[in-house]
Amino acid sequence: MTHWWWLLITAALSFALTFGLRRYALARSLMDIPNARSSHTVPTPRGGGVAIVLVFLGITTLLALAGALGWSAWLAMVGAGGLVAVVGFLDDHNPIAARWRLLGHFAASGGALFLLGGMPSVLGASTGLSWLWALFGLFYLVWLLNLYNFMDGIDGIASLEAICVCVGACVLYWMMGDHALLLLPALLSASVLGFLVWNWPPAKIFMGDAGSGFLGLILGLLSIQAAWVNPNYFWAWVILLGVFIVDATFTLLRRLIRGDKVYQAHRSHAYQYASRRVGRHLPVTLVSGLITIGWLLPMAIWVTLFGLNPIVGALIAYIPLLLLAFRYQAGKLEVA
Repeated sequence: MTHWWWLLITAALSFALTFGLRRYALARSLMDIPNARSSHTVPTPRGGGVAIVLVFLGITTLLALAGALGWSAWLAMVGAGGLVAVVGFLDDHNPIAARWRLLGHFAASGGALFLLGGMPSVLGASTGLSWLWALFGLFYLVWLLNLYNFMDGIDGIASLEAICVCVGACVLYWMMGDHALLLLPALLSASVLGFLVWNWPPAKIFMGDAGSGFLGLILGLLSIQAAWVNPNYFWAWVILLGVFIVDATFTLLRRLIRGDKVYQAHRSHAYQYASRRVGRHLPVTLVSGLITIGWLLPMAIWVTLFGLNPIVGALIAYIPLLLLAFRYQAGKLEVA
């Protein structure tokens, strides 16, 4: 019961803080004004993701002080997550050159990876290639935090994705009996839930880069932390994050091949084309969550609980997502 109260308190704090941030943004005219690259049509306050950052980091600090969270894991979350959030917050207000943003992302990811003990081998026994796994882990974290920013383009989708992925991970941990791993993803989902009330379509406030980059990094850190307990947990997280990973990666590769400037804003992701086709954000946001819970979670369970080869499991899980990316022409050149 105590844990349930913690989750309720976390969600309530996030809700209240988002309300305050929205009033602040309205008073200071911190608005996201629609343009040719936007998926929204109404000026909307931005920066609400700061509520997720402050509440989650505040609660994890209390956990560390109470001895329920190790200090290395705490510092990885607070230090790296805080740095990414600050970079995103500054970029929300005054755009920062892409190279400096990336420098901050690599610094945060590298520091967090070090504090978590590095990146474990997730393909069986290590064969003296720890430096290669560390490099993989570094680029994995940087890509995940950036793709989460890319995918935060319609109302509610990034928030609902984080909640569904974290709930899926909690279901896996409960089924596997690793109850000690439940707390952080549960608290992260509660932190996002309070914000989602305000971000639900039609959104009353946007997350902003501070929140989306932070979420991407923390989800990546949770997957690496779990991989030290069971390597298959890492693949379970990769499967659960499939909606975002496939759409963002497919779109990026297609734009790279075409020679586009990939750091420039665009609206050519599959979910963006889908939302314009149906004329609303809500159906696309809901379907993304249903795919995560209804398709990707069973695949992750198959890998972790029933021993399916994780690479095979990830490939099977991603095939329908790739078909959807083709179907909705992810990365296709936008016609003005």
